[in-house]
Amino acid sequence: MLDRRTFLVSALASTALTSTLFAQTNGQDPLRFYNYNLASAGIGADATRKMLDAFAEAHPETTVEGVPVAVSELMGRIQADMVAGIGPDVAQFAFSGLAYARDYLGAVALEDAVPQEELDAHLSGMVANGVRLGQLDGKTYGLAYVFSTPVLFYNADLFRAAGLDPDSPPTNWEEVHAAAIAIHQATGKPGLLTGIFGNTAGDWLFQGVIRSAGGRVLSEDRRTLMFAEPEALEALETLRAIAQTGAFEAAFDFAAIEAMAAGNGGMYLQTSAVQNTLLRGATDNWELRATTMPSFGDRPVRPTNSGSALVLMTRDPERQRAAWDLMRFLTSDWAYTVITSEIGYLPLRPNAISSEEFLAPWIRENPLILPNLAQLERLEPAMPHAGPNYSQIVQTMMNAAERAVFGPSDDIAGIMGDAQRRAQALMPA
Repeated sequence: MLDRRTFLVSALASTALTSTLFAQTNGQDPLRFYNYNLASAGIGADATRKMLDAFAEAHPETTVEGVPVAVSELMGRIQADMVAGIGPDVAQFAFSGLAYARDYLGAVALEDAVPQEELDAHLSGMVANGVRLGQLDGKTYGLAYVFSTPVLFYNADLFRAAGLDPDSPPTNWEEVHAAAIAIHQATGKPGLLTGIFGNTAGDWLFQGVIRSAGGRVLSEDRRTLMFAEPEALEALETLRAIAQTGAFEAAFDFAAIEAMAAGNGGMYLQTSAVQNTLLRGATDNWELRATTMPSFGDRPVRPTNSGSALVLMTRDPERQRAAWDLMRFLTSDWAYTVITSEIGYLPLRPNAISSEEFLAPWIRENPLILPNLAQLERLEPAMPHAGPNYSQIVQTMMNAAERAVFGPSDDIAGIMGDAQRRAQALMPA
């Protein structure tokens, strides 16, 4: 379907992932593109290779070396390679690392490298909430790339087995609690899994849960941590109450994805990027459905985002020109057709969503994307933590939150208060 709609000559066949991947070789120093999707197994890497192959077809004058780097290793790898004089020209940064890229790695604002009319024309075709995620202090340091909001996936077969109506999925956490217990009691399987916790989780989904409870993890000026405030504690108490029933299982990262894909979970709150993995597991085995993130009572849901931005790193004007061509291509209508239909991330260009040439036919055939699209209007950007210790701050907070929900102690206020004091000491003065 995509090949018939592409404005390019058909993309080349994907090649096997090695330590580096070359989109084209023409004897010149290639653009170095650090990409964490290339470091993954399966659909994320396959779709990225497809886009780089297509870029090589459209821009034979430019060579791109796609460098697979796991997101957890990105900062250290960039710092080491910059010291060695072989740093990236473009890098895929998680939004949480954008401020660090600007303040400590020399990321270049697009306004300082790209003709303003070209930048304005490209950004005007993107979802405004997505564009905003890449901006710091009035300048664009990241071009929103792969992106999603939290989706509550659910197993319609387990809903039926528990006497629940899959056409009326939970809309708030009270209903999630009740449904999780019913599924667990009827089937013995966990009623709820989430992507909130785990080694690869970060804090983007946690921020959305806390914001939906009326709290926040960080002050607006990014100076003061707030994850031990009453609203945050209320959200954690809600999650702990479900965990205490045995219906909310402490399965994280790939274990949670594999359990849900195998049909062994009732509900799974996670990024839409796992959609195609879940679909592969569900096809001909069980019925996968999706709905929006649950609310806390009648308070508005405030979904935050996961995902990443493309960040310009080179300061060489000629390489900046080529890098901008790559960044524009990877955030084009055609590229978002690949990103959405083959990975599961949100399309950040309205024309790609509505156009019969791009995603409109696929969306009609794949309604699982609709809850994710609906949340774009309510999106609140996940806030990046400040300073060089941002990663340790997030880890301190998330380790405490996991203990508060699944640990033996009921002293949630004590656990989170202690963690907040320790994490605040890591914040910039």
